[in-house]
Amino acid sequence: MTRFCLASAALLVAAASVNAQTPAPAAAPAAQPQTVTLSAGLKRSWDGIKRNVSEAAEKMPEANYSFKPTPEVRSFGELVGHIAESQHATCARLKGEQIPFERGSIEKKTAKADLVKAMQDSIAACDGVYGTATDESLIKLTKVGQNELAPVNALWGNISHSNEHYGNLVTYMRLKGLVPPSTERAQAPRKPSQN
Repeated sequence: MTRFCLASAALLVAAASVNAQTPAPAAAPAAQPQTVTLSAGLKRSWDGIKRNVSEAAEKMPEANYSFKPTPEVRSFGELVGHIAESQHATCARLKGEQIPFERGSIEKKTAKADLVKAMQDSIAACDGVYGTATDESLIKLTKVGQNELAPVNALWGNISHSNEHYGNLVTYMRLKGLVPPSTERAQAPRKPSQN
């Protein structure tokens, strides 16, 4: 046991002495710290989810828009319509506008082109809200219908809801042998950074 301890100690001393003589590799330049405000963080999250749901709607072939993993759940197309309708309604309310469609009507559409357009329309309706939001405007109580709320609550809720249903879209795409857009981007080879 003593020989083992002495041998181990000798190996540790030798390793330490080699490490002390070997220059450390040059460290990569440290990333500059960033300040991310409430409004900037919210917009980043919106930009991420709007890209995911939009690209998923585009990528799924029209033949699979009626696909349901089980009869009790929404089809892929109904999910796209539901996301689009919810996004559009949330942002219209925050702008003090009437919702420009009958509730549930978008979800009933079946043609891919109609549903992709509805998704793009909902994104356009929300881009203005997220794009003009300031830290101050996000926390200022605002009348929405009969309620007063801080817009940040509705906008985070919108992102959360769309993310939740993007998870459904991902599952449907996987069941049809398709790689979801977010995974496809993550697996793409990265370009070397330009210094």
